[in-house]
Amino acid sequence: MALARSSPTGFLYPARFEDMTKGVFTQPAAALMLGREVISMGVLAWVVRVVAIAIVALAVAASAGTTRNAAAALPPGNTVAQWNKIAEDTVVGSGAFQSEGLIYMAYASTAVYNAVVAIEGGYEPVDSTISAPAGASVDCAAVEAAYRTLRYYFSSFPVLVANLDANYAEALSPSNLDGCTADGGAGTGVGLAAADEVIYNRTTGPNPDGRMTPIGVTSSFPTLPPGPGVWRLTPPFAAPQVPWVGDVRRFVLQSVDQFLPDPPPSLQSDEWVEAFNEIKAYGSATSSVRSDEQTAVARFWSANVIRQYNRVGRDITAARGLSLLETARLAAMVNLVGADALMSALYAKYHYVFWRPVTAIDPTAVIADGFGPVPGYDDGNPATVEQTGWRPLLTTPNHPEYPAAHGVITSAMAEVFSTFLDRSQTGLDIHGFDPAGPAGNLNAVRHFDMPNDLRHEIVDARLWAGLHYRFSGVAGVVLGRQIAKYDLRHAFRTVN
Repeated sequence: MALARSSPTGFLYPARFEDMTKGVFTQPAAALMLGREVISMGVLAWVVRVVAIAIVALAVAASAGTTRNAAAALPPGNTVAQWNKIAEDTVVGSGAFQSEGLIYMAYASTAVYNAVVAIEGGYEPVDSTISAPAGASVDCAAVEAAYRTLRYYFSSFPVLVANLDANYAEALSPSNLDGCTADGGAGTGVGLAAADEVIYNRTTGPNPDGRMTPIGVTSSFPTLPPGPGVWRLTPPFAAPQVPWVGDVRRFVLQSVDQFLPDPPPSLQSDEWVEAFNEIKAYGSATSSVRSDEQTAVARFWSANVIRQYNRVGRDITAARGLSLLETARLAAMVNLVGADALMSALYAKYHYVFWRPVTAIDPTAVIADGFGPVPGYDDGNPATVEQTGWRPLLTTPNHPEYPAAHGVITSAMAEVFSTFLDRSQTGLDIHGFDPAGPAGNLNAVRHFDMPNDLRHEIVDARLWAGLHYRFSGVAGVVLGRQIAKYDLRHAFRTVN
């Protein structure tokens, strides 16, 4: 497989950036499984069982309450926002990589969204046939949908389960939802059915999605013969990060390669030489040309994207006083589009297996990793000069280079928020990493007036971090916008 293109696509930045990011870029289940319990989808059977479901919910809540930390409290916000934060903490707390973590966020967000839509109406559900009896509590449905989905997928994490049980008990406490019995358990039944449906459709139904367990496992993937341009493990030489994520069935997209980018540029092209020299100068850990502000921006974007963008969603919810329905819709847009975006990014990365800057600039920065000789190859281009000992500002993630995953997810989120807000000027405040704070913090804040302001910055940020060539960043933002536009046209739509 040749790395050269038949015709250059001209990933030039910023001259053509605006042009490139413009434009496009049921069968009902008879029964659903949760543990050993079969939940009938028939409304009559459901109504008969709803009181029993409520009793079970109360029993679980009481049991959880005996072990929960007395200081535990639900996050601020409406019920959907509360459980979005609980889901975020659960997923990130599991140690899931960001690309696989968004899959779990999407599971929980789908269940909550479908449960709320079943009661409230107004929007199309996602792969769902459930219905709701009159008078069902939206709050109780949201709690049950989130709790049951998260508890199923994270059942092998005792600490996370204990936290979920404690939050569930608090949600059903007398000071909050008082056991969810005021509606005869109807809302609880809707939430449970929504959770079961997601689990069945994605895990044990006729079209399982291909997710691997346990969390964080690597997998085999096709590669190319060793040579210039082919990806190698990068310092500190961790195993290839979750290649299987690229093959998981998408939530809205129709195929894993629906928007596969064009190949990266030929190593003999002017575009390659320009990209090589730019990141060599600006992305080095010891760069003398990168400014302090550029360094801060690069570090800002090292934050966990699951936390960054779900927080933006909750901030919008709080600022605009969104209803439970609109909150659930926004959270589902963030996480389903986000999951489709990063799954597509991983698919493209392991399709092209293009080398990272640290490998291209310093061919000695490899080990006997099974992907080629030691030292590695130079690019064979006399217009570039390799540099022994070159290292990036930030540690290179352990997956191939092209396209830039952060460009994909950030561009997709720019489209999600501008679409949801129904305006071209988003005016978003995004929280990111502050080097002066503790590990994993989101203490720094940057403001973005327009979606393309966000896209421009993420391309620069990953270059200044020494992680991605400019053409990878631009390919990423184009891909992210294409995915988001498709998903938002085909899901979360209003109904007449």
